[in-house]
Amino acid sequence: MRMLLVEDNDELAETIVDRLRAEGHSVDRERDGNEANELLRHFKFDIILLDVNLPGRNGYEVLRSLRTRADETPVIILTARSEIDDRVIGLDAGADDYMVKPVDFRELSARCRVLARRRAGSASNVFSAGPLCFDRAAKRATINGQDAQMRAREVQLLEILIDNMGRMLTKEEVADRLYTFEEAPSMNAVEQLVTRLRRKLEGSPLVIKTARGLGYMAYVADDD
Repeated sequence: MRMLLVEDNDELAETIVDRLRAEGHSVDRERDGNEANELLRHFKFDIILLDVNLPGRNGYEVLRSLRTRADETPVIILTARSEIDDRVIGLDAGADDYMVKPVDFRELSARCRVLARRRAGSASNVFSAGPLCFDRAAKRATINGQDAQMRAREVQLLEILIDNMGRMLTKEEVADRLYTFEEAPSMNAVEQLVTRLRRKLEGSPLVIKTARGLGYMAYVADDD
């Protein structure tokens, strides 16, 4: 998943970013509420992790601005404020979840997966199609019970395609979901990644269709 962490505590932010990236996610970070608000006007993320006490706009103001623009990106508030009134304010402002610091990283990861499943319309961490089985929690794909031996970036791409099954994604959309601002990949890198993933999906009914000039679409081929 492509995530944005908005947190002004450098030590905490570095820890969260490192843990999430180690799990295979692409994570960008902002320190200031005004800068985060401006960034969110122009770029889309799969999940936003949002502190409340920020320089510039506070987290609640950033969240309200996001929802005013009809942006439905899932938001988890991460804050030291533990009072019920604070939780109510955050949830009423449009947050999807609320976690009190210090957070348990396993729980944070699990809650991110819940929001990703909800957005994709799935109730389970496991996607199955014929002999293909993909486990979001384990970040592992198997075909006929054998590990597909996917690298972290290939797992990310597979998850993106599964979440957008039947929808055409441009190369730019795929790149935006895969890479942080620091990485700035070429479109050729995206093509090579798709080629590698397609090769590792051989023997499964999941097809990655390339439409020249448009992008990529995943679908499950009929047995017929």
